[in-house]
Amino acid sequence: MNIEGNSFGDNATIHQGNVYHYSSEGASDRCLADLRSTDPRDDKVRIEQTKGGLLRELYNWIFENDKFKLWYDDDDAQGQLLWITGDPGKGKTMLACGIIDELADQTRIKTPESKTMLSYFFCQGTDSRINSAVAVLRGLLYLIIQQQPSLILHIRTKYDIAGKSLFEDVNAWTALSQILINILHDASIDSTILVIDVLDECEADQAKLLDFILQHSSLSRVKWVITSRNGPLIEQKLSTYNSRALLSLELKDSEASISDAVNTYIKYSVSRLGVVQDDKALQDDLEKAMQQKVNGTFLWVSLVMKELEQVESWDALQVIDEIPSDLKEVYARMLEQILQLKRGNHKHCIQLLSTACATYRPLSLSEVGFLSGLPRGISEKPGAVRRVVTMCGSFLTIRDENVYLVHQSAKDYLSTEALQTIFPNGVETIHHFLFSRSLQGMSQILRRDAWDLKAPGVLIDEIVAPEPDPLATTRYSCVYWADHLCDGISENWAQTNDLQDDGIIHQFLNKHYLYWLEALSLQRSISYGVVALNRLETLL
Repeated sequence: MNIEGNSFGDNATIHQGNVYHYSSEGASDRCLADLRSTDPRDDKVRIEQTKGGLLRELYNWIFENDKFKLWYDDDDAQGQLLWITGDPGKGKTMLACGIIDELADQTRIKTPESKTMLSYFFCQGTDSRINSAVAVLRGLLYLIIQQQPSLILHIRTKYDIAGKSLFEDVNAWTALSQILINILHDASIDSTILVIDVLDECEADQAKLLDFILQHSSLSRVKWVITSRNGPLIEQKLSTYNSRALLSLELKDSEASISDAVNTYIKYSVSRLGVVQDDKALQDDLEKAMQQKVNGTFLWVSLVMKELEQVESWDALQVIDEIPSDLKEVYARMLEQILQLKRGNHKHCIQLLSTACATYRPLSLSEVGFLSGLPRGISEKPGAVRRVVTMCGSFLTIRDENVYLVHQSAKDYLSTEALQTIFPNGVETIHHFLFSRSLQGMSQILRRDAWDLKAPGVLIDEIVAPEPDPLATTRYSCVYWADHLCDGISENWAQTNDLQDDGIIHQFLNKHYLYWLEALSLQRSISYGVVALNRLETLL
């Protein structure tokens, strides 16, 4: 093949066999776009907004903690890894955000001339896009490359051969972990700080990620901050790791500092409560009542405040008196209030809660309304869906038109202690229901040229999604319908006709296969189609 004498634009691509040759600038841009599964900076903003903002007074105690100061000040290979552990709702994520903000000014994130990198990642167990070890590496690498673009050459070495599959195939972890190691050793970087929040919510390949962190925690130019609950796997790994590089900070050993921070949070939250704005005496009474029951848990304060927002001022003290101190008992009370709703609304709430627990990422209002099986009079009206979400108490919250479980501990409670209420016929039944609803929705909506582009050869980067998006309701279904089928397999599954000739899958693929691929390509998720077909093949 001879390409001498030819000129190519910045985004030119030469395909020779299985090797993709991109022009330098265009290839680096494409590589970075393919690497990005999420931007951790956006995740941080979203998390802080969901939690009502970040107050320095709530986390600044950490900077006076002896173990944090040892981690921060020590420049040799000792104390390179600070591991912060604590129970649900104790403020681990808030600490991570605060530490990031404190360090940002000294690193290249905010000071371009600095030779110290800061990268971070927020795991979220309720979202499959950010709850895997590969997702963590992709997020860390993405933020590092954003600070020093020349480091993308470490990725390009393999990306120019493999393309986007480098980040998604079965060897993604192996490739990305080695790339990160190479970057951490790059001579152009003096030091790197890596922060990973709630590592216990990394559900896919958590053990690999744990081993990777512990194996490389003694690198003299790298400092780590990890937050997590004390799960069995984490406890086991840490107990067998005897390196001097590890500094373990258990929040229960800092009860006085956390108690002061929680009391500050109570005072701040009560001051913003509309119904008591003009009653300083009542504000003081509410603060005292909450301080007596809070048990050092920020999440408890947040849940109580959401309930107080719905009552009159003269009922506020009674509400606090009725709310238990224990977080699980708070959840039990919230669920009981839902079950007492009238005119079928409690059933609508259970539908939403079971869907929120069983789906693999937060859903938009239109997605959750349809997938949960709410009546059309509700599901087709975003305002009506929003009202049902509100009826679910503090289990669910809405941010940017997406519905989130308020906390991982809420999902844990609904999926364990409340299992018989949320999943009376088993979790598999809900998964199969979501699979069926997904196929139903896609069959109704998917069609040729769904966005009316009228230009089959248009580049994906040139396409702008229409408003409103006709595929909005099916975005989730296009990606995850096969996963719900696989997770919906039960003892009785063999008697169903899902995969039989002329069954519902056969009919869907026969009539809508190309439309499905088109919809996937429009949302840049064509690789998920390959995964779905591979999973289907394992069932045959």
